[in-house]
Amino acid sequence: PTAMLFRNLASMDTEESIRANPLDGVVLLTGCDKTTPSTVMGACSVDLPTIVVPGGPMLNGKYKGERIGSGTFVWTLKDKIKNEGFTPEDQIEAEICSARSAGHCMTMGTASTMACMVESLGLTLPGAAAIPAVDSRKKVMAQLSGRRIVEMVKEDLKLSKILTREAFENAIKLNAAIGGSTNFIIHLQAIAGRIGVPLNLKEFDTLGSKIPLLVNLMPSGKFLMEDFFDAGGLPVVIKQMKEHLHNDALTVNGKPIGDNNKKAECYNTEVIAAINKPFIEEAGIAVLYGNLCEDGAVIKPSAATPELMSHRGKAVVFENIEDCHANIDRPDLEIDENSVIVLKGAGPVGYPGMPEVGNVDLPEKLLKKGIKDMVRISDGRMSGTAFGTVILHVSPESSIGGVLGLVQTGDYIVLDVPNRKLHLEVEESALAKRRAAWTPPEPVSNRGYTNLYIKTVQQAHLGADLDFLVGKSSSIVKRDAH
Repeated sequence: PTAMLFRNLASMDTEESIRANPLDGVVLLTGCDKTTPSTVMGACSVDLPTIVVPGGPMLNGKYKGERIGSGTFVWTLKDKIKNEGFTPEDQIEAEICSARSAGHCMTMGTASTMACMVESLGLTLPGAAAIPAVDSRKKVMAQLSGRRIVEMVKEDLKLSKILTREAFENAIKLNAAIGGSTNFIIHLQAIAGRIGVPLNLKEFDTLGSKIPLLVNLMPSGKFLMEDFFDAGGLPVVIKQMKEHLHNDALTVNGKPIGDNNKKAECYNTEVIAAINKPFIEEAGIAVLYGNLCEDGAVIKPSAATPELMSHRGKAVVFENIEDCHANIDRPDLEIDENSVIVLKGAGPVGYPGMPEVGNVDLPEKLLKKGIKDMVRISDGRMSGTAFGTVILHVSPESSIGGVLGLVQTGDYIVLDVPNRKLHLEVEESALAKRRAAWTPPEPVSNRGYTNLYIKTVQQAHLGADLDFLVGKSSSIVKRDAH
């Protein structure tokens, strides 16, 4: 099963562990994609003084003299194996070179994005996000965080005092500036839901779409997290972005975020650009609407192909990821570079758990023609390390009756990112007939946590939390333990 299925379960475990023990303050030790949002979600539901210590990225990957990014290199490696005669020995050597130490992915994938998210929200001490996992300064940061949580308890500095509307707006804008993962949206919404701050999908576009890209990291750029740390890390970006941020937003050290970072210095402008000389003028995540995604869908323009941002093509439909894997490389598959690949059955309910399969592999026959990207649409997610013109989080999803589930091979689809539109060119009368004939797929489980998840999970545009977990209920335990 996909790891996202268990984000909400981990949040429940965190919440109950905090509430069931006599704790006055909480230190969250986090690492990869789901551990950061899940533990923060759980802590929000209890609302005690809390500080986060991110585990940190791996050291830079290096292969034959070039930087290679964990995750990002995997996607290019798959193409090399299919199209460039990469041998198994080459593959093993490349894999070893891409993971040189302990730590999470060192690209600006979801793990690094989550580390930057918690620093942007004010939940870490300044500069915590980018310190490599094996750097001695990581231990110093952990020790300082341990000392600080004691003071936070004395000050009664709870999460709800830090996670304000202003903090969430700062995080959205800073995610655009760093070229963060699309998974940021679904995790930040879930955190906002737990702490009680209203946050809708469209705001990720209105707040972030005009923000310039200041960080040149894979998959949108060419550097990695160790380079980002050496260049000054997130404090430099926060300082560069001061005109766009709520600088008085409170952080865990009791000081405003603007004051914390006003002395930050940039040591490499190839990695972190000045605000007046960005790598891309407008870099935020775009939110699309249309008859194919009535509640929204998302795309990351900084990782997409500019020429495909306005596109009309025939749909090639796969009912699920297994169907795709079995048929995408069939020589007789009627598909070309102008086609639009549509993947169903990858949503919160349908898979279940929204797997990271939205960046569907391109057909082998098109890779051999030199095609590097195509428009792809799904109700699933994409690894933050991945790239391409990929429309994700289509809501409502195909498995609960969303229009995505009615798309047929040969239908024309229009993508218009500049105008934020995604449209299926099929008459409503024809869609009505398809809807009448449509039946939902059988659920994959009828027991245990997975069954609970399928019955109660929200759609992607709401954060895919379990509906009964939204909101906080304090740390008070009403009955004694016996």
